[in-house]
Amino acid sequence: MSALPSSLAGPLARRPLPAVQSAPDYGLAVPSDARLTLARGWLWLGIAALILSGLFSVLLVFSRTPGVNQLLPVADFFRVALVVHVDLSVLVWFTALAGMLWTLNGTARRMAWGWLGLALAGAGAAAMSLAPFAGPGEAIMANYIPVLTAPLFIAGLLAFAAGVALLVLRSLANAPALGLEFDGQGALRFGLNAAAVATAVALLAFGWSYAVLPTDLGGKAYYEILFWGGGHALQFTWTLLMLVAWLWLAGACGARVPLSPRVTLLMFALALASVFVTPYAYLAHHVASVEHRALLTWAMRLGGGVAILPVGLAVVFGLWGAPRLAAAAKPLRAALLSSVLLFAAGGVIGVFISGSNVRIPAHYHGCIVGVTLALMGLVYKLLPTLGYAAPQGRLATGQPWLYAVGQLMHIVGLVWSGGYGVQRKVAGAEQVLRSPAEIAGMGLMGLGGAIAIVGGLLFVVVVLRAMRGARAASATLQAARR
Repeated sequence: MSALPSSLAGPLARRPLPAVQSAPDYGLAVPSDARLTLARGWLWLGIAALILSGLFSVLLVFSRTPGVNQLLPVADFFRVALVVHVDLSVLVWFTALAGMLWTLNGTARRMAWGWLGLALAGAGAAAMSLAPFAGPGEAIMANYIPVLTAPLFIAGLLAFAAGVALLVLRSLANAPALGLEFDGQGALRFGLNAAAVATAVALLAFGWSYAVLPTDLGGKAYYEILFWGGGHALQFTWTLLMLVAWLWLAGACGARVPLSPRVTLLMFALALASVFVTPYAYLAHHVASVEHRALLTWAMRLGGGVAILPVGLAVVFGLWGAPRLAAAAKPLRAALLSSVLLFAAGGVIGVFISGSNVRIPAHYHGCIVGVTLALMGLVYKLLPTLGYAAPQGRLATGQPWLYAVGQLMHIVGLVWSGGYGVQRKVAGAEQVLRSPAEIAGMGLMGLGGAIAIVGGLLFVVVVLRAMRGARAASATLQAARR
């Protein structure tokens, strides 16, 4: 081929080549003002909830493990431990991390609202934790928010709800304005705002149920209906927080996520739109009707399920071609991949649920632990920004995998036993384990639960070491300046 004429070679040589479209950068700019102190407060509440829930989970696993459970007054220990463990490890932990993220996402106005909300939520969580030791109360195994009928527990739950209401009100009032041009940061901000809206709808649903419930209804039926509508709405909150965490962690690992911010926003908007089926369900059907329950379940499956799959696939595909990771990013990747794995396992198990047996807790344990691992990864990511050291090393990288493997063994044991009809929310002799296979399944559950407890405690150890390391470095620096 002949060379180009000199009259054309110059202009063509100087003309820049078309830019190759890069993958969106999913991440959030974190402020450096007073919001960091409030965000640290919410993080500390979440860590305290995990520590206390871990202590109660020891009793929970022991009460279901063949042989060991004979040493405990199983029925009382199991039910009380289950109530407090679930409320601390899900309701308080998830809400505290949401408070941390919403504080970092919003503006610096109305700080007094934020501190009052944190104080109320912390006092409520403390009261719920102390209630089993302060007086008698029946353990009600209601879905989403199990309760103890002890007055201290009910007072703590109400105080916690008031704190969450203040948190959500401040988060919505301080939500950053978003324009029409969305980048990766804008998409994540939209996701966090949508999670706050979903929580507001959940609080509305709880109040609505309380207002219309028959006064003569009591016991488990009362609390089951009371928390059903709001509990379904909260699942959108947890799902949106998890999807934000997946994308943020993928960006921090250098992954080129093949999902444009506009498509991501569409997934978040679909989940948000499904949340508003909740008030329609209250207007269309009585809260105690089968139609009311079925409509809320359908909305959760549509809005949550459809949004999760494309985001999860895009994140995993983006990680496949990610560059070699720095030491500080390895714990983030471990938390991200283990989160996707556990959530997918929980989703698959949900397809095969039939009847009321331990396959049901296997399903929601997988999904809930998927959210927990994603939030653990975000804590690792944000610790340096919050003024602490960056977790790294084998302990920080291995912790998510140990926790995930333990929980996977736990839910496999539950699925195995559920195939033999072992009932949920029972323990000890009430489980009626008839065959060696049933005993083996629940034994695997107990072993996996014990490993998961160790993995959860290691997360606390890693975080506390990072916090202590930062304080030691700060003290050394101040001494050198003197």
